[in-house]
Amino acid sequence: MGNLIRVLTRDLDSSGCNFFLDFEHAQPSEAERATFEKVKQVLEEGQEILEELQMYKGAGEEIRQAIQRPTVERLQQRAWAAVLPLVTKLHTFYDFSQKLESALCLLLDVFACAEAPPTQQLEQKQALAQQFAHILHFTLRFDELKMTTPAIQNDFSYYRRTISRMKINKLTGESQNEVDNELANRMSLFYACSTPMLKTLSDATDRFVSEIKGCIRLLKEQSPNSVEGLLNALRYTTKHLNDETTPKQIKNMLQPN
Repeated sequence: MGNLIRVLTRDLDSSGCNFFLDFEHAQPSEAERATFEKVKQVLEEGQEILEELQMYKGAGEEIRQAIQRPTVERLQQRAWAAVLPLVTKLHTFYDFSQKLESALCLLLDVFACAEAPPTQQLEQKQALAQQFAHILHFTLRFDELKMTTPAIQNDFSYYRRTISRMKINKLTGESQNEVDNELANRMSLFYACSTPMLKTLSDATDRFVSEIKGCIRLLKEQSPNSVEGLLNALRYTTKHLNDETTPKQIKNMLQPN
């Protein structure tokens, strides 16, 4: 969470400014509308995701019986039938994390890449600022529900163990499964985290900042005669380059050779 807030409020502490967000009446401008509508679709789907997660019950009893009596085929089939639709839901949740990441990056592009400071962008683009707040609220709520639903990891672990056993016994192929091995590995890492949605957005923010650094690094690797003008523009027109809150690495990258 700190990474997300730091990107947008790096000028706030040094200036001591305050700004007012009127979320109740905020409306997007024409220039903001395309971004607003894309993020709106993701947020609407997010409400459905939270409802599904809140109702998640798991297949704990079916799994327990199947493990206790591994030679009873009827119980194995019953547990498998109970787990499959749940894995489909978990797949949907994981896919949505990628959509939410894309929505966040759309907003970061608006707030962090304009000429005005990010906090001023938040004040001027209040409809998008409202959506940013909704993304944070969704993230906290999703992770709260996930942390209080241990059945998620139990169900997915059973699914992976069963798939491995089926492969060994040559009972099924990956093409028949809802989740193939590569996707299962990514999902396993996602759900292993106590706050998976927050980690997804935090990692996306780190990559966003790294891309900015990468652009500067790419310019510095070019012939000085061809890019010195662009580098000088960054050095002498970037409003917050010399602020204490600007990372030293970026300051050093823009120092003349």
